[in-house]
Amino acid sequence: MTLYTAGKTYREINEGDSAVHSKTISEADVYSFAGITGDFNPLHVDTVFAEQMGLEGRIAHAGIAPAMIAQVIGMKLPGVGSMVTNMTVSHHAPLYIGDTIYAQVKVSEKLPNRHVRLAITIVNQNKALICSGEVEVVPPKASFKKRVAAIELQELVTE
Repeated sequence: MTLYTAGKTYREINEGDSAVHSKTISEADVYSFAGITGDFNPLHVDTVFAEQMGLEGRIAHAGIAPAMIAQVIGMKLPGVGSMVTNMTVSHHAPLYIGDTIYAQVKVSEKLPNRHVRLAITIVNQNKALICSGEVEVVPPKASFKKRVAAIELQELVTE
């Protein structure tokens, strides 16, 4: 039984590799984020206020869209065992409740220090650019992959 699959190591990653995650932003997402951060700005929680400010409706917090990159990096590319060391993000358009976003990373450079630079692109269902930027990650080492495999093997033996 496989609980986790370790991510790609530095050697297994190639420039141009990419991965994507999609998510429809819900009311619950916005209120959960507000609860975690303490940001109950009326642009996020009050429809009348948001509309009076010239928006189409309530907008999601600026941190929600780039947070979706965590799923891509942590589960897909490089995947389980990778760690973020630096991230820069620019916001280009508001993210509304009900929007479906597509968070994509693409390997732009393999750095000599065993780090990998990924380009970030986040668009909505209309292909409007919500966020862009880059993130530097440390992929898992080969020894990490062996430890993950050993844990899975041990569980199979004890079942």
